[in-house]
Amino acid sequence: MADFLSFNRFITQDVLIVFYYFGALLMPVLLYFFRGVLLEKVSLLRSVDEKLRTFYGKFGLREKILFWITFLTIFFCMELCWRMVFEAMIGYFDMHDYLYRIMKQRG
Repeated sequence: MADFLSFNRFITQDVLIVFYYFGALLMPVLLYFFRGVLLEKVSLLRSVDEKLRTFYGKFGLREKILFWITFLTIFFCMELCWRMVFEAMIGYFDMHDYLYRIMKQRG
């Protein structure tokens, strides 16, 4: 208990996993559902949305397919980067725990 209260033992791995899933799964869904609210409140986003809809409407079938393939590729790359950031943080905190255990065994 003293290790926990003195921040020598971290709770980060469990918390990081929760935040990872929140960001990877819940955040895109929430942004999609609150898109309408954002478009209502922020005029810049509304203007950009109108321009993009006009631009997308001029695409042919081939360009639309290419657009969605590109969109999905970028989305999955962002998800991969999000995962790698959390794996690096978990690795860092695990390394701290291992080094702390080694220090406790020696001294």
